[in-house]
Amino acid sequence: MELKIAICDDEQSQVEYLSGVVSAWAEKSRHVVEVKTYSSAKAFLFDYSEEKDFDILLLDIEMPGMNGMDLAKAIRNENNAMQIVFITGYPEFISEGYDVAALHYLLKPLNCEKLRQVLDRAVLNFEKSPRMITFPSGKELLRLRADAIRFGESDGHYVLIHTTEGEYRLRMTVPELVERLGDGFVRPNRSFVIGLRFVCRVTKTAVILDDGKEIPMAKGSYDRINLLLVKFLREN
Repeated sequence: MELKIAICDDEQSQVEYLSGVVSAWAEKSRHVVEVKTYSSAKAFLFDYSEEKDFDILLLDIEMPGMNGMDLAKAIRNENNAMQIVFITGYPEFISEGYDVAALHYLLKPLNCEKLRQVLDRAVLNFEKSPRMITFPSGKELLRLRADAIRFGESDGHYVLIHTTEGEYRLRMTVPELVERLGDGFVRPNRSFVIGLRFVCRVTKTAVILDDGKEIPMAKGSYDRINLLLVKFLREN
């Protein structure tokens, strides 16, 4: 699994220690992990305003300026998917951790084996949760559930993404969209990408979605798309 993990602590020695534990855990568990470190809540929020794709946040509570609990509350106002793990020397904050749906609360001095167990729990939570796909959207990032994306279509220099929850117009090409979507999607022609879970049937000339919409199929694509659909149905 690919993960983006943030470590936010004003003690440099603690940051280095946590980074080492996370890197060792990732190597042993065979996860691909990007680790970013921050010495303050303000520094994290600066990056977070541009990069909302963090998966796990290892967060100290007592820091100068904004403390970790206030940072967690700010995150939860718009993001319920990030796994937050508090790491602190102050047990009196444990009850507040429930208010922000923290995954766990680890006390300093940190037990590295305990942290590895918590990271394993975070991964299990991600595996149980719907896959999320992140798209650039102007100066922000848009996160959509993969299983909610019905299809995407070319719209000039943009793509129009149709989901069960609405439509989104993003500046990118269809090949770029295909790369981001990954497994579970198929490209029947140059202009469309379709979520296989919404395919009702495949004819020689079109892909029929569950709402009756017909999307034209490029010549010679029937066998490829039919095999992908059969494989998807068997696995899901």
